[in-house]
Amino acid sequence: MHKGLIVQKFGGSSVANLSRIQNVARRVVNYSKKGYDLVVVVSALGDTTDELIELAHKINPEPAEREMDMLLSTGEQISVALLAMAIHKLGYEAISFTGAQVGIITDTSHTRARILKINADKIKEELKNGKIVIVAGFQGVTLNQDITTLGRGGSDLTAVALAKELCARECQIYTDVAGIYTTDPHIERRAKKISRITYDEMLEMASLGAQVMQARSIEVAKKFNVPIHVRSSFSKKSGTMIVREVKRMEDVVVSGVTLNKKEAKITVCNVPDRPGVAAKIFKELSSGGISVDMIVQNVSHTRQTDISFTVNKSGLSKASRITKKIARQIQADDVLEDQDIARVSIVGVGMKSHPGVAAKMFESLAKNKINIEMISTSDISISCIIKKKSGETAVRALHEKFGLAK
Repeated sequence: MHKGLIVQKFGGSSVANLSRIQNVARRVVNYSKKGYDLVVVVSALGDTTDELIELAHKINPEPAEREMDMLLSTGEQISVALLAMAIHKLGYEAISFTGAQVGIITDTSHTRARILKINADKIKEELKNGKIVIVAGFQGVTLNQDITTLGRGGSDLTAVALAKELCARECQIYTDVAGIYTTDPHIERRAKKISRITYDEMLEMASLGAQVMQARSIEVAKKFNVPIHVRSSFSKKSGTMIVREVKRMEDVVVSGVTLNKKEAKITVCNVPDRPGVAAKIFKELSSGGISVDMIVQNVSHTRQTDISFTVNKSGLSKASRITKKIARQIQADDVLEDQDIARVSIVGVGMKSHPGVAAKMFESLAKNKINIEMISTSDISISCIIKKKSGETAVRALHEKFGLAK
């Protein structure tokens, strides 16, 4: 009996070695036996991507982005072929494809390309032939036939985009944890699995450092209402459903706590306090493809002020180089870098209607003698930049303060 189509995505840890690839093959075949059509998106094996990045930087500390895409896309090509072989061994028909072969067309922004369209005819044809279709995640191709990659965690985006394009019943994201937790279970062992979470909360958690899913994939899922089921590759239990809205108890204010240690802070000292100066700094950073996160400008009592902002560590050297150039042009003083920071955040839709959440957060950090360097807020989150060494203490304190272990 035909039950419709499911898109499944298996992350690097799910296919890290031979026995895990065989485990994934068995899982996929079990779904096929139940009567589902299957499109399976796979990441590179284990730490392959990190190893390739390291290799590239040993050859050239600032490798060309086009060549990085050429290199990194090979990781997924290995895993899709091996998974297809493992499924064949179990007596089932499967066929593997690269992103380019299944028509994932992207723009030309190498290392962080955006999907423009998907021509899914080839996938549909192979599904009609009764095959399990395996697609390399994290990659696409430009109209000029240049290979591109979709940014870290891009296999999630491949899976969600294919689920949307193929009108799948659901998109299953398999990982090494059992679902979405109130915080990282490796930091706080009392973290609880959340059974249902909204796109908005998940998007906020992902963009604030929760490692489970790529933020851009959640944006696409929210826009097209693709139901996502995040679950463990190593257990049969259901995980966390990510959906449009969740019925909750009134008193649930905060859903989760996240920690991001991959940010760095840049401070421009003694910036002349005149209109247009900040615009000049951030316009140049934007033109250089640098995403700036938090920004704090000190109140000026003289004719000068300090401006601090955070960027992803991977873009620090480029951001610093651009900032120093602008600092000279606007006659500011030193440009300081601080890599010893972390961002701790609380997230929850319930925060909109509950006053005093920020005070409670700051109180908890103060009680643990944790100094706050920068603060930013949104409708459903509050983030603080603190010293990296205090990061895990902060997570445990906030998890406790907002009763998330209950």
